[in-house]
Amino acid sequence: MASSSSSSYSSFMHFYKCFARIWFGLLLALLQNSEGRAATGSQYLIGLGSYDITGPAADVNMMGYAMLSQIVSGVHFRLQARTFIVAEPGGDRVAFVNLDACMASQLVTIEVLERLKSRYGGIYNERNLAISGIHTHAGPGGYLQYVVYIVTSLGFVRQSFDALVEGIEQSIIQAHENLRPGSIFVNKGEIPDAGINRSPSAYLNNPSAERSQYKDNIDKEMTLLKFVDNEWGPVGSFNWFATHGTSMSNTNSLISGDNKGAAARFMEDWAKRKGFPSGFDSIGSTQNGLPRRVSGIIPHLNENYELKKLASLFKASRGRKLTRTVGSPHRIRSVLRQGNMPKFVSAFCQSNCGDVSPNTLGTFCNDTGLPCDFNHSTCNGKNELCYGHGPGYPDEFESTRIIGDRQFRKATELFSSASERVTGKVEYRHTYLDLSNLKVMIPSSGGGQEVVKTCPAAMGFAFAAGTTDGPGAFDFKQGDDKGNPFWRLVRNVLRTPSKEQVACQQPKPILLDTGEMKTPYDWAPSILPIQIIRIGQVVILSVPSEFTTMAGRRLRSAVKEVLTKNGEFNDNVHIIIAGLTNSYSQYVTTFEEYQIQRYEGASTLYGPHTLSAYIQEFQKLTTALISSQSVPSGPQPPNLLDQQISLLTPVVTDSTPIGTKFGDVSVDVPHNSTFRPGKTVTATFWSACPRNDLMTEGTFALVEMLHQESNVWVPAYDDDDWCLRFTWWRPAKLSAQSHATLEWRIPESVTSGVYRLRHFGASKSLFGSIRHFTGASSAFVVL
Repeated sequence: MASSSSSSYSSFMHFYKCFARIWFGLLLALLQNSEGRAATGSQYLIGLGSYDITGPAADVNMMGYAMLSQIVSGVHFRLQARTFIVAEPGGDRVAFVNLDACMASQLVTIEVLERLKSRYGGIYNERNLAISGIHTHAGPGGYLQYVVYIVTSLGFVRQSFDALVEGIEQSIIQAHENLRPGSIFVNKGEIPDAGINRSPSAYLNNPSAERSQYKDNIDKEMTLLKFVDNEWGPVGSFNWFATHGTSMSNTNSLISGDNKGAAARFMEDWAKRKGFPSGFDSIGSTQNGLPRRVSGIIPHLNENYELKKLASLFKASRGRKLTRTVGSPHRIRSVLRQGNMPKFVSAFCQSNCGDVSPNTLGTFCNDTGLPCDFNHSTCNGKNELCYGHGPGYPDEFESTRIIGDRQFRKATELFSSASERVTGKVEYRHTYLDLSNLKVMIPSSGGGQEVVKTCPAAMGFAFAAGTTDGPGAFDFKQGDDKGNPFWRLVRNVLRTPSKEQVACQQPKPILLDTGEMKTPYDWAPSILPIQIIRIGQVVILSVPSEFTTMAGRRLRSAVKEVLTKNGEFNDNVHIIIAGLTNSYSQYVTTFEEYQIQRYEGASTLYGPHTLSAYIQEFQKLTTALISSQSVPSGPQPPNLLDQQISLLTPVVTDSTPIGTKFGDVSVDVPHNSTFRPGKTVTATFWSACPRNDLMTEGTFALVEMLHQESNVWVPAYDDDDWCLRFTWWRPAKLSAQSHATLEWRIPESVTSGVYRLRHFGASKSLFGSIRHFTGASSAFVVL
């Protein structure tokens, strides 16, 4: 019995071991197949990142309207660089950076590429990296390298330049470090009410047969890419839609991302509420006494206290100094991550916005209230009185919010319903063109082909008239194809254009012959980049200018014609124009629009055949892309960094009146006060020039809420939130004394409790040392 039992036991164990080996082998094979399917399903590696590029919040001229009087004096909300990277595992990759800035800069691009080469070798280069601006007209200027674009900023502004370069590099680093397997989806849809054509008379000069192919005189379609991480789910989106960043007027002095920057804030907050991956701490925290960035998320607190009695215990605090650890001088707001969870990044990018205004109510005369002249956008012959009205008129902040909200709502709709998966290669082509003298083949009147040329850059008289988004001055007007003798004399003091240049630019009357002006260095670019980025069936055309609606349509159509001749592409290819990318050279109109010489035509630098030149060269790039051919790099643009001149006066010193300190309250919140949602709370502090510390990834302003159980002040809103504005001002123009005013427009979603306003700044002594400070208002109740 024992022997039989032992034999049975041995047989059983043998069977068990065989079964276990078979079961383990099947399980291993199943796991390997599962991993193989996962790897196959993850066609791309995707990574996203963002970083602060706000720049100097005082004394610097804003880029966009070219108004000498429009000087930065605070922050509406902060500016960001947002990046996505898409790579094929073991293959090519592309990086696209969207800037809350007026436009890209050739000089910034050159510097960023040098830094990336030092950090990553040749992984990121001029061919596979695109840097694009949203065209806000409410950001600091002085970061471009050509004279005509930095005249009003009194030359080059190093702080503006450095903030952009650093922010772009850091956003790319984040995206690179976040590269993980994931999927991309594409979707598109129309926004009916986020723009109107601001030069309709020029648009009407396009052939009627061509216009009849389109139902509107602007492009209303938004194209959106949705990025989904295999582990974390949705991690971001980038979309392209054409409307100008001019909801904020030329009298605004607060840094703002305008309608597209607002839309990005709204969508990133929406993603947080939806529970998508996010890198911001929900209640905020402090480091070295300085607040980290919060995201408008307020903790739910115990409300069983007598709030008013509690608030009365907290009077305004005196200003006090802050210390910061060496090596982290700009870390007031820092990104917090939960493990390796990525943060949600949403970018609202610019497209062919050349003649598209967000001021959707139309154009009206300020003196009479009547519509402006149709052909010239004048009021009784004067351009200065004709303004476009946004949907929130006369409140430009409300207009910005509304146009931003309309883009945000469409983006969330497209994001939520996106089902078309992006599949296919990641590729790119890039070259430089000398647009000052480029031969172009165009159809001749006899039915054949003729050779024409582009011209050295020049701006027409109508350029000085400005647009209905921001009119110019003096007696200029849009639609001027003649010019006038007085301004010709003024022009000739700078440079008289040659007969060849006059003939080349016809019918544009030349006001500034910028392409041939070289003192003290180049006034305008002549060598410009063009680029194609392909991600599967999505093709992005990077252009260094503002294409008008019809100009963009013609370019997309020409590229699509080349693409669809190849069997790999069909009518479902998504062709996107990314405007104001990699460099900047003003506008591109159609030949027919150029004849009318509205603002856009007068600002088409390289003559009437500029669009034809772009179409010809993009068709060459497209042909090279689909045939797997390389393209020559072309002539290199100049690097003029060492030649830049700056006339902006540095900060000399800051001071306060005797008996006061930096951070002291000069105008407090009313004592023992109570406010309700929708109301505004204001406090003013003795401050110092914001150029002493840009507070990159930080804040100048906080709304703090009292955590009643722990008796600790918790950050609730900062100067990157829509509801909180930071305004800086001097009591006299050359005064060393200054004030900071914090205005909190209490949102409807606010939690009842005890709050206070808190200001952060940095002062400069006469000997150049920088000291940081803070101060807080008295507490108040919000019910």
